[in-house]
Amino acid sequence: IIPIYQAETHLYKCIDSILSQKHIEYELILVNDGSNDKSPQICNEYATKYPQIKVIHKKNGGPSSARNIGLEYAKGDYITFIDADDYVSPYFLYDLINGQKEHNSDLTICGYYKESI
Repeated sequence: IIPIYQAETHLYKCIDSILSQKHIEYELILVNDGSNDKSPQICNEYATKYPQIKVIHKKNGGPSSARNIGLEYAKGDYITFIDADDYVSPYFLYDLINGQKEHNSDLTICGYYKESI
């Protein structure tokens, strides 16, 4: 689930990183939280090309509200949240799920790298 608000400058990189996931099936829920930049069009563009992407457009209510709407539409056994200005490695989902299964955990957590421009 990705809550999206005014994210047009980062959104392509974020979505492309998720589409590059290896060895795993997933659904990607993009929740446009009332953006008035090009984010809604970017979301719609991806949804027309990729059947695993669902787009929800809603009035602005903040990231928690967007995440909660995404949860209502999610159908998978596992849920993760990614911010629209982040991107992930090609094995992000695979590693999280395998870690959960290996340790029979209720929650998995990953590290991050901070990139400076």
